[in-house]
Amino acid sequence: MKLSIRERQEKREYEILSELAAFADKSKGREREEAKCDIRTDYQRDRDRILHSKAFRRLKQKTQVYLFPEGDHYRTRMTHTLEVAQNARTIARALRLNEDLTEAIALGHDLGHAPFGHAGERALDKIMKEHGFSGFRHNEQSVRVVEKLEKDGRGLNLTFEVRDGILNHEMNLTPQTLEGKIVRLSDKISYVNSDIDDSIRAGILKETDLPEDITSLLGNSMNKRLNTLVHDMITYSESIDDISLSPEIMDAFLSLRKFLFTNVYTNPMAKSEEDKVYTLIEHLYKYFYERPEEMSDEFLKNVDIEGLERVVCDYIACMSDNYVINLYKDLMIPKPWSKGGI
Repeated sequence: MKLSIRERQEKREYEILSELAAFADKSKGREREEAKCDIRTDYQRDRDRILHSKAFRRLKQKTQVYLFPEGDHYRTRMTHTLEVAQNARTIARALRLNEDLTEAIALGHDLGHAPFGHAGERALDKIMKEHGFSGFRHNEQSVRVVEKLEKDGRGLNLTFEVRDGILNHEMNLTPQTLEGKIVRLSDKISYVNSDIDDSIRAGILKETDLPEDITSLLGNSMNKRLNTLVHDMITYSESIDDISLSPEIMDAFLSLRKFLFTNVYTNPMAKSEEDKVYTLIEHLYKYFYERPEEMSDEFLKNVDIEGLERVVCDYIACMSDNYVINLYKDLMIPKPWSKGGI
């Protein structure tokens, strides 16, 4: 019997990949069983579903670090996601792990980010705790997006391994696959380096502000630091059959990340507009909590199942920065009288 293209690809994985890889035909499967594609493996199919989702398209207008930066070259949540995916694929290929699974996790890891980046996340976290929930975390929201919010509530029906990698991409969590671990660390490597680059572009930092003991080890430019971190991650991971940076490089990297928290992520000049984000999101939440009928039907129909508090949170979390601001203006700012006169 002739094998399908998908089956030939699955067979080829055993010829090419490490025995430590997550093989597509050994996936723990989807929540809802469905017919296999005759061309794509399950992980390739998941990647395509994420790439074509509405949530992925919205990332182009969601904050990475700087709110509404003037200039074309600052990162957005989408460009960050693409950089994570590229670094992660490079590492996965070098280690002979599953690139398709790695890419799917990377493309989906930030789908649940709130508008205005971590400022929006903190605002929704505060609101949800006030309503008796455990809070709002973007990694958990990313899973809600792919399981419950996309496709008019049907979700994307992704494989277990992709959902696991999305959920566990935070440093204090542990994915069940090495591919998920690659994305978890690639995410941090990508945002630390790109946030330095954007901060230099914004005039918040100069390259010479970075601690010399760190740059002497990691490199004195974004390209050199990325090269050092990616090479070290590949070499050290190969020696331990796990995913990590070597102890010396990890210490330097964590010190650099700590430097950013002190000098960028909490910098008054960089974060001067964030109080306005809290006010804006709190007002919108109160507005739709009191007027749920004004939410779109795809969210409104979930109120009886999920509860109003959860649905209003989902509704706002899915919005892009631009959409929130335009909606706020439309709902909250008085419009000029355009007819009549003396």
